[in-house]
Amino acid sequence: MKYYRSHVLVCVDPDCLSRGAHDIEDALQDELVAQGLIDEVQVLETSRIGACSEGPELMVYPEGVHYVGLSVDDIPYLVEEHFLKGRVVQKFLYTKPKFVDEELSAPTPKEVRVVLRNCGKIDPQNIEDYIAEDGYQALAKVLTEMTPEQVIEEIKRSGLRGRGGAGFPTGRKWELTRAAKGEPKYIICNADEGDPGAFMNRRVLEGDPHSVIEGMIIAAYAIGASQGYIYCRAEYPLAVSTLNIAIQQARNFGLLGKNILGTDFSFDLEVRQGAGAFVCGEETALIASIEGRRGEPRPRPPFPAQSGLWGKPTNINNVETYANVPQIILKGADWFASMGTEKSKGTKTFALAGDLNHTGLIEVPFGITLREIVYDVGGGIRDGKAFKAIQTGGPMGGCLPASYLDLPVDYESLTAAGSIMGSGGMIVMDEDTCMVDIARFFMEFTQDESCGKCTPCRIGTRRILEILTRICEGKGQDGDIETLEYLCEQIRTNSLCGLGQGAPNPVASTLKHFREEYEAHIYEKRCPAKVCRALIRYEILPEACTGCTVCARNCPVGAISGERRQTHVIDPDICIRCGICMQVCNFNAVVIQ
Repeated sequence: MKYYRSHVLVCVDPDCLSRGAHDIEDALQDELVAQGLIDEVQVLETSRIGACSEGPELMVYPEGVHYVGLSVDDIPYLVEEHFLKGRVVQKFLYTKPKFVDEELSAPTPKEVRVVLRNCGKIDPQNIEDYIAEDGYQALAKVLTEMTPEQVIEEIKRSGLRGRGGAGFPTGRKWELTRAAKGEPKYIICNADEGDPGAFMNRRVLEGDPHSVIEGMIIAAYAIGASQGYIYCRAEYPLAVSTLNIAIQQARNFGLLGKNILGTDFSFDLEVRQGAGAFVCGEETALIASIEGRRGEPRPRPPFPAQSGLWGKPTNINNVETYANVPQIILKGADWFASMGTEKSKGTKTFALAGDLNHTGLIEVPFGITLREIVYDVGGGIRDGKAFKAIQTGGPMGGCLPASYLDLPVDYESLTAAGSIMGSGGMIVMDEDTCMVDIARFFMEFTQDESCGKCTPCRIGTRRILEILTRICEGKGQDGDIETLEYLCEQIRTNSLCGLGQGAPNPVASTLKHFREEYEAHIYEKRCPAKVCRALIRYEILPEACTGCTVCARNCPVGAISGERRQTHVIDPDICIRCGICMQVCNFNAVVIQ
């Protein structure tokens, strides 16, 4: 195993690639050779560092120095100053702005990294880097010291629950699959991460694929499986490529294939790519897709543990669940169970998005409150605005108001509050958000992603979307709220799979917590947040207007009249509410009423 004194991560996100990241990488390699440092400094590619808009960018470890805005001509100076003389080059140093949108930054004091422990730390395409961080030690322990029953018991004692959304006890699922009759048995990793704004699984697959592979091999040993599949969406090309490299490396090291580590246990893996259908995140639809059929859910029971892939017993967990397994085996069930709450053990990764100062990927123990996530980890609401709501669980999660900020984050608490854990998406909304429009946005997504197999989901979501769209267009009618509540209940109780059963959550939760906004839209024909175009109007303040004519000259429909140096007026009957007049006014004279 070769060791280096410095590791340089080069961002190869498409944004950085367009700015010449590969040229920077080549120049850096050449200069390290020229300076005699190639055996001391290792250059690695990484999927994303976080400041691509100022790229190309590098991250130098162990110092954690972040450089941006580099050109090929800058590289000789950078190598001489940083790697020969040990001096940080200030002019290339990244200065973190107040609002930061980064995928994986240094952990905050509230974070505990188990699943993300190696991301950004090791070369995901080098199995030796993973082995140096105790990689595959858990597999060796399992194969040489533990029976399958002992493995299952350890996972059960840890309290690990499925991180894909439902939260079913992982050890219990493995136990059911092992006890099921039928051969061969299969292992599937659900990496079909489709929630808008969610990238937890992607980051693990791109940054630490062997942790998932090792977890799957251990699961296969526990249930008696001989073949496994990682179902990854094709929109994650780097993850697919990294996985295939990792799988081949594991085969070369005798960690996959026949007689793993010299034992009589054999197991192999392959990657299957999904075509982007959100419904294929549901386990029975995913199985259908792997089998080459249309990705549609089927009624359960029988559950996949009894009759799954090709009618055989099949265990399905997601990326994060498998990534936890090696650490549980190595450090023990008691270690894992010491984190979290009574019924929700361990940590959870979340993708923070929305109106926060610090968005990105985090990993925190269960039991942390929403307030701690928003303000201590996320840095609070952007621009000093007030918190309005947080949606947990992706497009099928509920929207919770400020009164729920002290709610502990665990499976039972979120469900009781009218939301869900989901796979880990969190969207924070500030005071300027229209909750009716938010409900319409998420219903538009779920309606579009409905596979159409069952009538409640296929037709019901469309009817809800039609009503919400009408309300946002200022055409709401008396009785719309009651109709929405009725449809939500019918779709939730009668849909075939989790997509339809969860689709009404954003609507039902906003009706419960923000009913006054629906009433304002329908009965007062106004949008309190001033978001819905049909329910707002632009006016020019006479005391602020200087008569510069800029607004009139830029109005695309000629809705603004007035002489030079005289107060201008907007005709509401002509105005299309595009907002250009407000954007071009230099005197803040245009306001929304």
